[in-house]
Amino acid sequence: ADHGGFELKEHLKSFLSRGGYEVWDAGNNVLDPNDDYPDFIQPAVKKLLQDLTHNKAILACRSGVGEVMTANKFSGIRAALSWNVEHAKMSRVDDDTNVLALPADYISKEEAEKIVEIWLTTPFSNAERHIRRLHKLTDIEYELKKENITGII
Repeated sequence: ADHGGFELKEHLKSFLSRGGYEVWDAGNNVLDPNDDYPDFIQPAVKKLLQDLTHNKAILACRSGVGEVMTANKFSGIRAALSWNVEHAKMSRVDDDTNVLALPADYISKEEAEKIVEIWLTTPFSNAERHIRRLHKLTDIEYELKKENITGII
């Protein structure tokens, strides 16, 4: 989390630890109003990519938008910005998301707890249509790498 999500991150670390989850914090470790979210998303996502089967990442900033954009730059990452329980649940059921971005300015700590809990405990549906779609995303990632298409001007 950057400065915009720092307070929520600290709250969720305690919440998750009390719930028996192992928490690894990619930072920031102090509230710094001049920090930049990409500096924390990159190590968080790299840690996640070490074990996509068992790891998930939860990000927090003011809107969540920059964080989800940054996370989705990495191949194999399926990050969702969720602001309510139903949205978070469906991101797992339909899209097998492995990163959750939270908009700290738009949800309470209590709402964040509920969103995180449902997101962590909801399994992917394994429905054929959703698997097919995820394979298409993987194919896109592969083709972009193969063709060396970066989208950067």
